[in-house]
Amino acid sequence: MLNFALRKQRLVRTAQDALKALRASAVVALPEYQRCAQQQRSFAAGPSFEYEPDYSKKHDIVRKSGVDVLHDPLYNKGTGFPHAERERLGVRGLLPPGTLSMERQAARVLDDYQYGRDFIDPSHVKDGGVTKDHTRQWKVLQELQDRNETLFYKVLLDNFTTMAPIVYTPTVGWACLNYHKLYRRPRGMFFSANDKDEMSAMIWNWPAQEVDAIVVTDGSRILGLGDLGLNGLGISIGKLDLYCAAAGFHPARVLPCVIDVGTDNEALRNDPMYMGLQHPRLQGDAYFELLDEFVEAVMSRWPKTVLQFEDFQLQYAHTLLQRYKNQHLVFNDDIQGTAATALAGVYGALKVQGKEAHSLTQQRIVVLGAGSAGMGVSTMMAQGMVKHGLDFEDAAKLFWILDKNGLITRKRPDEELTDVTRPFAAVGEDDIEGESLLDVVKRVKPSILIGLSGAGPLFTPEVLTAMGECNERPIIFPMSNPTYRSECTSDDAQKYTGNTNNRLQVKVPKDSR
Repeated sequence: MLNFALRKQRLVRTAQDALKALRASAVVALPEYQRCAQQQRSFAAGPSFEYEPDYSKKHDIVRKSGVDVLHDPLYNKGTGFPHAERERLGVRGLLPPGTLSMERQAARVLDDYQYGRDFIDPSHVKDGGVTKDHTRQWKVLQELQDRNETLFYKVLLDNFTTMAPIVYTPTVGWACLNYHKLYRRPRGMFFSANDKDEMSAMIWNWPAQEVDAIVVTDGSRILGLGDLGLNGLGISIGKLDLYCAAAGFHPARVLPCVIDVGTDNEALRNDPMYMGLQHPRLQGDAYFELLDEFVEAVMSRWPKTVLQFEDFQLQYAHTLLQRYKNQHLVFNDDIQGTAATALAGVYGALKVQGKEAHSLTQQRIVVLGAGSAGMGVSTMMAQGMVKHGLDFEDAAKLFWILDKNGLITRKRPDEELTDVTRPFAAVGEDDIEGESLLDVVKRVKPSILIGLSGAGPLFTPEVLTAMGECNERPIIFPMSNPTYRSECTSDDAQKYTGNTNNRLQVKVPKDSR
């Protein structure tokens, strides 16, 4: 009985405490309820402002989409389309990823109006680079291509020899350097890191149902000009203009592309007119994931197209070629195109010297430049030697490769050697690691000297004289682009090797193949 009485007492006390708490909460909540009631009465009385319609705002219904919008002068806003509008109008991927306001675009027009747009470095002119005539002619052809592409190719085909240097090198290098300043109308497609997981949908914004050739760059090493980011699209456009004019591709069935993964060119990132991503380049898996998505997107829509990688830095060029070659028709112009041209040139030079093709295995070759082009040339020439009976290891011993740090040897730190350069690293004593070009030429006495450094006139008179002293008619290929980045001129090569009086006399061996 005692326990029952205690439990009853506790229950009564608990009930009393709960009642007190409820009364207290009701007192606190009452003011809030009163405020809500006041707000409801206020809403019932109507808004606190007058209805004043603004008929000055005009809204147009755009019934076009894709390239039709960009080609319509009434609706085109250039790079001023917000990203939401780009998605709705189907122009995503048809414009650079960066958005420039109409005010900033107007500033660019006024700058052009007041000062023109040459953007020429005077030092490049005297070195054989772009002149004002080149830029004037480039503008004429660009405006013609935008206005009447049929007439553009008619004129280009009829004057190909004189116009090829305007459409491509050296003038295309100037166009890429200044693409963000020269931009007026989009050509090709723009893919960027901002488009991750969206590329397979974006690719359908391109109007052509059939595409035979795609040239894509990531802008990492345009010609000999370095990292130009989004501006590298100019090289894809120029290359395909040549393919259409000289190789018979239909202009409506080619697609120039750029993949914007950022740029390490700080000057470009800080330029208010630059239309690319404003962050450093992606590296590692993030880079390859983006490239994989791009390749899968374009090849899923056009599975029979040839995909050409253009001006990718050595770090990725060979890897990308190996990564996709077993699934898709892929090609790297720096590794394969430049290399095939160089090998053909060497065979031609040997014929001029009256030698047979298999004498390639007897040549000693110095290559200045260990980038994708330099290593591509070295690899293909070594493969040519293999065709004539050498094994690859012995062929690689006939090459001496130099980069910005001098001769590459097995003494070079392993982390500085790639899978491509390692087989060509010279074997020798410590004192030849990093050896200068002149010292290599004097010691090795090469028969062939190839320049793919993109660093300017490194084939100095002393180097050329040394080549002439150890060869009656040396083979010298200064192959860097653009022109002012070439290792030497043909006049200098003839002058300093002592071959100014030699005429081109081709001696064709009877058994030449």
